[in-house]
Amino acid sequence: MVQPDGKSGIEAFIAGMPKAELHVHHVGSASPRVVAELAARHHGSKVPTDPAALAEYFTFTDFAHFIEVYLSVVDLIRDAEDVRALTYGVAEDMARQQIRYAELTVTPYSSVSRGIPDVAFMEAIEDARKSAEKDLGVVLRWCFDIPGEAGLAAAEETTRLAVDLAPEGLVSFGLGGPEIGVPRPQFKPYFDRARAAGLHSVPHAGETTGPETVWDALRVLGAERIGHGTQAVKDAALLDWLGEHRIPLEVCPTSNIATRAVERMDEHPIRQMVDAGLLVTVNSDDPPMFGTDLNTEYAVAAQLLGLDETGVAALAKNSVEASFLDTAGKARLAGEIDAYLAEWDKG
Repeated sequence: MVQPDGKSGIEAFIAGMPKAELHVHHVGSASPRVVAELAARHHGSKVPTDPAALAEYFTFTDFAHFIEVYLSVVDLIRDAEDVRALTYGVAEDMARQQIRYAELTVTPYSSVSRGIPDVAFMEAIEDARKSAEKDLGVVLRWCFDIPGEAGLAAAEETTRLAVDLAPEGLVSFGLGGPEIGVPRPQFKPYFDRARAAGLHSVPHAGETTGPETVWDALRVLGAERIGHGTQAVKDAALLDWLGEHRIPLEVCPTSNIATRAVERMDEHPIRQMVDAGLLVTVNSDDPPMFGTDLNTEYAVAAQLLGLDETGVAALAKNSVEASFLDTAGKARLAGEIDAYLAEWDKG
């Protein structure tokens, strides 16, 4: 069935479905409009000032090139006003997709090290978070992540910002950036401190390196969820462990293709993950940079997994289960998804 807006039945269902998202980056979610406005405001950047030109700029040759382009966008965020505008703009895009709850990965080190005062940065994201919930009905929580390519100095500063400043919306602690040449175990002391302060551990692992990186994240960093985990399917023992301990995977199909972590979509391991009984969640990672959004990622997952509306709703509830929402919040959002499916089935 095709709806009047041109969407097929499953796409229309996804567009209206209440959702949670667990793996989506703060700067990487800036819309082309916001990025172009920042580029125009701050002269001298190689980032295009025309939103239409950004699609070509956001075409990556490999993961290293993606990091280079990503950091060029980070360079456009130069004051607390930029931070606030970007954050609220992300929430507006989420509201349009019926995203009710999101754990947004924020890399405060990148902004603070470029001269934005730490307290001003925290005030900006918190002001945007509170306004988004009040104005848009989008609940945001933060994951502060270490940019692995910046080394242990960045880890120390990220830990200080997370533990000492501890904004109200902060729930977790992560590790992003390249995996090649950035071994996970060196970050153990920082994850130990963050976890002791009550933060959940959610490092990226197994995106562009092998299963051993996932093992390190689990054994050394105490990971409660795994960012990507694409290569986990190459280790049967690891799949068994992830399934037995119900460790969620934050899967981002289009991202994996865009960064060349996976060659072709028909080779994506999401089917193997689901068949192995893992708790799989669907996410958009850096949506405008990859020419996607969460609705598109659900449509991709539905195709790869052969899901109907009931299956898509069950997949959406995985993200609710894997989230760091409290029990009442999880029950409310899962109930909203169930009610939406029941209403859809009637009509």
